[in-house]
Amino acid sequence: MRRRISIWPGSILIVLALGLFGVLAEKAMAQNPTYGGTLTVTLSAEPPGLDPTTSPAATIKRVVHYNLFEGLLKVDRTGKVVPALAKSYTVSRDGKEYAFTLHPGIKFHDGKPCTAEDVKFSLERILDPKTAAPYRMYYEGIEAVQAVDSLNVKIKLKKYDSMFLFNMARGDAVIVPRQAVDKLKSQPIGTGPFKLAEWKRGDSIVLVKNADYHLKGIPYLDKVVFKFIPDPSSQLAALKAGDVDVIAYDMAPENVAALEKDGRFKVLKGHTTTDVIMAMNHSRKPFSDPKVRQAITLAIDRQAIVQGAMSGFGTPIGSHMDPTNPAYVDLSGLYPYNPEKAKQLLAEAGYPKGFEAVLKLPEPYAYARRSGEIIADQLSRVGIRLTLEVIQMGQWVDRVFKNADYDLTVMGHAEPFDIEIYGKANYYFRYNNPKFGEMLKKAEAEMNEPTRKKIYADLQKLIADDFVNVYLFINPALPAMKKEVMNWWKDYPTIAVDATEVYLQK
Repeated sequence: MRRRISIWPGSILIVLALGLFGVLAEKAMAQNPTYGGTLTVTLSAEPPGLDPTTSPAATIKRVVHYNLFEGLLKVDRTGKVVPALAKSYTVSRDGKEYAFTLHPGIKFHDGKPCTAEDVKFSLERILDPKTAAPYRMYYEGIEAVQAVDSLNVKIKLKKYDSMFLFNMARGDAVIVPRQAVDKLKSQPIGTGPFKLAEWKRGDSIVLVKNADYHLKGIPYLDKVVFKFIPDPSSQLAALKAGDVDVIAYDMAPENVAALEKDGRFKVLKGHTTTDVIMAMNHSRKPFSDPKVRQAITLAIDRQAIVQGAMSGFGTPIGSHMDPTNPAYVDLSGLYPYNPEKAKQLLAEAGYPKGFEAVLKLPEPYAYARRSGEIIADQLSRVGIRLTLEVIQMGQWVDRVFKNADYDLTVMGHAEPFDIEIYGKANYYFRYNNPKFGEMLKKAEAEMNEPTRKKIYADLQKLIADDFVNVYLFINPALPAMKKEVMNWWKDYPTIAVDATEVYLQK
């Protein structure tokens, strides 16, 4: 009997043998997929590079995670943590040691074998302070990695970590080849079902089928082309003209109803892990004042933003966690829209006439630009006058994410289960509350699931009460495609546009 790990790390299992190949084989028999063909997928933003281990950009993982690169584990379309390069693993009784066995015959795209030594190298590379690993925090609990032989690797933790298995399925934990690690940004070599054929900067990335993929029978497609079209209207026009087959993440919500009436296409309505927030820079006045942050929170009508920017698609939130997470608590009604109270708080904080600020918006994302326009209008009603500055994604990463050179910004945090970022004082919010860090450590070390969920609920309440950011909504998944595109993911429980099992019905 096959058993799979839930996305929520539960009780420790002593031995877990997972038959991923059997699952895929059953799917193939049930669906009778056809082989061959080229699938053209449009995304709004081009990745700044193709190495998911050294950049925080979700645009990288959307293209390469599961397609080009794989980790020991992966999050599947249902939100389950299942095996990828690992065939099976065992867990010690105290939950501090994991022994993974790799599938035999795994090769990198350059033909060289992928072994336990590559697993060891990849994880130690993440832990190396000299490496630009933006999410090193997820792996700092690893004490040692041992390559027992070519197919077996042991990972010893400093202490029990309830998030370990989930973290090993993240895009940062992919296994990379030592011999090509310096070229990953532009010439990625992984173990995935597709390999890079061409990157036309400013236009597209072309992937071709990996004939040596270690799981036989997949992928079904011969080629996948990711074409970058920033404008939602141009994306829709390209789909209707037959220039692209799928609009992946970026279907404009206002176009859903009309497209659904066209029998040539279909729209899948699902969920993502993308928490859309308006971040406030705590290292700058007046946003260092919690009373000002509270006033801003109360001056924003989340439901109006969902309606105006997303045509009603999207779920309002009140803290940093998405409803697909088992630890999620609905805090969207905790601090409801109250502009009169907002004005009062601003006056108490010393800003009876409001103030001026700049709202930086990332150019590739329509949801951010549209939300920003509505927010500017709402805040103007309480005296806060915003200047909107639309900047390229590369500038956003450099100025906002890396250097906290901003007042306010709107961004979707796509990384699943990433509440840990609030424990990092140098993160771009510049939020610093030692209590949060202490509670987070307790949650990660807690082996009892109900107790752990309670701590995560308290963490969500803490950052809501601290008014760290304005929590707006969960970005919906609205992939649109031609009718003949089959087996596309309806929900995006992780950051990936996984084409492994997609096929074209003939």
